[in-house]
Amino acid sequence: MGFFESNVLLPSDASRRLYATVRDLPIVDCHSHLDPRAIAENDALSDIGDLWLAHDHYKWRAMRMCGVDERLITGGASNEEKFMAYAAIMPRLAGNPLYYFTHFELRGLLGINAALNAQSAQRIYAECNKRLNDLRVSDLLGKYRVKIAATTDDPADDLRYHGVHGETAVIPTFRPDKYYCPADDDLSRLSAAAGMKIETLSDMLEALTRRLDFFVSKGCYMSDHGFENFPAEYVSEAQANELFARRDKLDGREKSALFGFILCALMREYKERGITAQLHFAVRRNVNPAMFAVCGADSGFDVIGDAPDVSAIERFLSSFSDEERPEIILYTLNDSALRAISALCGAFRGVRVGAAWWFNDSKLGIRRTLETIAEYGALGTFPGMLSDSRSFAAYSRFDFFRRILCGYVGELVCRGEYNAKDAKALVYALCLGNSREAAARNPVASDMMTRVGL
Repeated sequence: MGFFESNVLLPSDASRRLYATVRDLPIVDCHSHLDPRAIAENDALSDIGDLWLAHDHYKWRAMRMCGVDERLITGGASNEEKFMAYAAIMPRLAGNPLYYFTHFELRGLLGINAALNAQSAQRIYAECNKRLNDLRVSDLLGKYRVKIAATTDDPADDLRYHGVHGETAVIPTFRPDKYYCPADDDLSRLSAAAGMKIETLSDMLEALTRRLDFFVSKGCYMSDHGFENFPAEYVSEAQANELFARRDKLDGREKSALFGFILCALMREYKERGITAQLHFAVRRNVNPAMFAVCGADSGFDVIGDAPDVSAIERFLSSFSDEERPEIILYTLNDSALRAISALCGAFRGVRVGAAWWFNDSKLGIRRTLETIAEYGALGTFPGMLSDSRSFAAYSRFDFFRRILCGYVGELVCRGEYNAKDAKALVYALCLGNSREAAARNPVASDMMTRVGL
């Protein structure tokens, strides 16, 4: 087999036939960190170094692990110097998802089918920039057929850049992480956005609810939450009010208790509005204090957290009746408990395991997630792939996922363990059908989908 030829990751005729049915499907991305302003203003694209390395902490981590100087990562080096440094480490990344992402982007996005390394770097850099010279953000989104790009937004954001831009609907996702134990500056910003004073916990919850309604009016159909652990205990409203009143003096246990009250209150609001809650957990952030001080958050210093406490997830889910609980998608960064979490979903209506998240977004990680959901749940209910990226080139991840999915389902067909006709419907549902159905539940998002031809 040649280097990254068209059938890479597609080991059988059955997998290749399945892939042919989903290869060119449009993309509904329910979770990204894209800049909505860049989409709305249709920024120009001129340099592959900037496109690949300006915001991608996946690549920054790999460069650090290979000994690249920080000047060539987040420092003052030119885009060309940073590209050359990244290209030089590429041969060391055998099996790493970055190796796949990089070469899928070179081939699928820019038509360059060559291995990136120190020897080819200069030629590929020049060729990439030549091909990017006349492209804008809308061209990249069009090449990948991105019909919905859901961004990650603070409740106080004004959402001025959200809406339909060309062939892509840019939809907000409600991310209230700053308000689990809020700082005064964050409360001031929320207060201004909601048009009300915030003095008590009930005031803050009212402000968040007002902003949630505004988000829904802009097409929002999902929320997003990121935290290390599920709450260890749950407190009464009176206790939560007391904790909120002295929020700048809480210890870890008290912060967790306040977080639990706020999270549960928001879940009930989501249920009323048909919002699906995405819960990302088992992550430890900014574990290198010295480098965090230099580079700031989201710079490659977050790591896989301890194995999630499945009993804590159970307590959280069981604190709601089926009538109170919104649809929930669980993403664990530590997948050591993935089997237990998948089985747990069967005990609570409307709760599912989501895409292999972050460090698990690899060939083996995606395969492991699909196999576990299939064995312990219902694979056909999988909510779909997502980019979880700040890079407009990152939509190669959808092709990566589709190939791995078709490889897995194709194996079942080849072994006579699954019906070939059903397989086509299954891979369609996982690549587009389920994610499109979720978006269509919001009438505003549904109208946007019609406008972009989805």
